[in-house]
Amino acid sequence: MLLTVLVAWLSVNTGLPSTDVHPRVKFASPTEMLELRVSVSRRDVATGDTVAGDTALAESAYDLQALYDDRSRTIHLSEGWTGATPAESSVLVHELVHHLQNVAQLRYDCAEAREKLAYQAQEKWLELFRTSLAAEFEMDPMTILVRTNCLH
Repeated sequence: MLLTVLVAWLSVNTGLPSTDVHPRVKFASPTEMLELRVSVSRRDVATGDTVAGDTALAESAYDLQALYDDRSRTIHLSEGWTGATPAESSVLVHELVHHLQNVAQLRYDCAEAREKLAYQAQEKWLELFRTSLAAEFEMDPMTILVRTNCLH
């Protein structure tokens, strides 16, 4: 039910097409998250795929809170995730954007460009609770700019 509501909200607020195809959601330890991140990144480099589902609000692998795997259509959340706070639920919103991008088969010049809409949706979600990416994740506009533009 929660995914259905969030997908509808995202569709209205981002223009992404709605879908009844929901992602799988799994929980993973910090070590598993690191392994998944490396695995997804390697696979995407090997295939030349530029829409890798490696997102996250992380400065290091052990800060990784979530990632989306396009191939398996799975959102991986850190094992302590409960969704009980606006910050935690915003992480799910961010990853759901990637799922909707994947299901709609949208393509981007690089993985970073794909992040722009996810961060915008996440910010909009947090604003509903009178907070922001800056307040919850210490993400200033420059950090978001770097994480959402192709720099190669």
